[in-house]
Amino acid sequence: MKSHLCELLHAALQDLQTQNILAAGALPEIGVDHARDRQHGDFASNIALTLAKAAQRKPRELAQQIVAHLPASDKVARVEIAGPGFINFFLAPAAWQEVVNTILDAGAAYGRAAQTSAHPVQVEFVSANPNGPLHVGHGRGAAIGSALANLLEAAGLKVQREYYVNDAGRQMDILAASVWLRYLELCGEPVVFPVNGYKGAYVYDIARALQQTHATRLRHALSEVMRDVPPDAAADDSGDKEAHIDALIARMKALLGADDYRAVFDLGLSTILADIRDDLAEFGVRYDHWFSERSLTASGAVQRAVERLKQSGYLYEAGGAWWFRSTAFGDEKDRVVVRENGQPTYFASDIAYHLGKYERGFERIVNVWGADHHGYIPRVKAALSALGEDAARLHVVLVQFAILFRGKERAQMSTRAGAFVTLRSLRAEVGNDAARFFYVMRKSDQHLDFDLELATSRSNENPVYYVQYAHARICSVLKQGEDKGWAWSSARGRAHLDLLVEGHEWKLLATLARYPALIEAAAALYEPHQIAYYLMDLATDFHTYYNAQPFLVADDNLRDARLSLLVATRQVLRNGLDVLGVSAPTSMQRDDNDEK
Repeated sequence: MKSHLCELLHAALQDLQTQNILAAGALPEIGVDHARDRQHGDFASNIALTLAKAAQRKPRELAQQIVAHLPASDKVARVEIAGPGFINFFLAPAAWQEVVNTILDAGAAYGRAAQTSAHPVQVEFVSANPNGPLHVGHGRGAAIGSALANLLEAAGLKVQREYYVNDAGRQMDILAASVWLRYLELCGEPVVFPVNGYKGAYVYDIARALQQTHATRLRHALSEVMRDVPPDAAADDSGDKEAHIDALIARMKALLGADDYRAVFDLGLSTILADIRDDLAEFGVRYDHWFSERSLTASGAVQRAVERLKQSGYLYEAGGAWWFRSTAFGDEKDRVVVRENGQPTYFASDIAYHLGKYERGFERIVNVWGADHHGYIPRVKAALSALGEDAARLHVVLVQFAILFRGKERAQMSTRAGAFVTLRSLRAEVGNDAARFFYVMRKSDQHLDFDLELATSRSNENPVYYVQYAHARICSVLKQGEDKGWAWSSARGRAHLDLLVEGHEWKLLATLARYPALIEAAAALYEPHQIAYYLMDLATDFHTYYNAQPFLVADDNLRDARLSLLVATRQVLRNGLDVLGVSAPTSMQRDDNDEK
């Protein structure tokens, strides 16, 4: 409908150009939006205000001329001018009723745009270090990233979903050392576990697997392990936990040798990465590509990126290290990319990784990061600019943490990791659907209070239940009709859509009609939470209609017209839930009799 109104306005403006009321030339983009108040029309355009200055006319006067030159349309009942020059369109009943046919014809494709580009958009999300199970914070990034990728596809974009595997660097060395120390403990060594080690029970599980494979072959006496290792942090503030763990890692590498160290390292990595893959797959999150950080070094990508920065003049040497001049791009300080020992920093790997995304031909690059990475954005964009790339093609969606509550009490959930709540334990308690919907129903950069009691309740206060129940309720109405011998006739319903004249029907039709525009707008802003809000609005419109009007009436024509509206509503509920990765059940438990 919006495109139809834009076409009418465009024809009117061309007519005004022909009459020299408007100057010849390219016309600006015509904006048509849903009116905020139905009393002021169904749609409104500010095109007269946009063109008034160039036309050297008052906006309201120009609006009158535009309206006077609008082509006739059987979809428009009347047009009014409001305020300083807004053009308000009131649609004919048939225009609203036609949306039912549009939805029934399109089915699952309703709201989905045709693919607009052969160049894919990349969405990288979660990318948690494979040093432990996914926790509830990762879960929110997974739900938002997955829904965002689905949303961009619905808006007509080709999408590649990627997980960046941080399989190199200090944190993975700490995991390897933690596994080996637990292995030594299982072998009978009196290990005092380091403050900076990974303490979760999952480390014991990996250590047991290491013991099963190697028996005691990798065992060394604790006195030998701790030789020349500085003391760990203590309660009296003596010792240094960072120096202690780094020395332990170095000692482990020296004692085991390269091959055995790699065996311990890879066992920890592969075990946890497999757990992450399974956890995400069970959560309905899929990826097209898992990208290895180690491959950046092996392929020479890091070195090539550093050399390009040197050639750009934005890299300089100081104190034996190489620094990126990020202050030239507004960063608060310059950043090290190669340490004094010649080893590249994590930032250097990140520069190479993002440069590779550009070289892979992605039209847009979307990173879904935790909100604590906010300060990292300008330095990555600065590096891309220094490399001659268009940093505006990189978009970062920040995700705030989720805090779990049971009613008003902050939840303390016991997990085998002991230090955090795993995504798997959350899913076991509330289910995938509730987890995904709750994670997405707030804007990503807003804190989320996740109420576990609410998420598992079967009440109208539970938003995911409220939306899913609207879908199940429609299925129930259709089944009740069949049981009474009144199976829905699509042909008869479509032929009598003009009987949909009640106020609740018009409101529901208007909400259904705006779904395609919502997909487009939400995708442009990278805001999948808008889909959750829309579905709650649509469910409200349906439940209100359900409570106000009978559907299974004796009049065949009216009954099938209303059932056609219900089937269209069910389809849009299903389409929207699919974007969010949430199921659309056909039946749900409810205590009272729900017959209509």
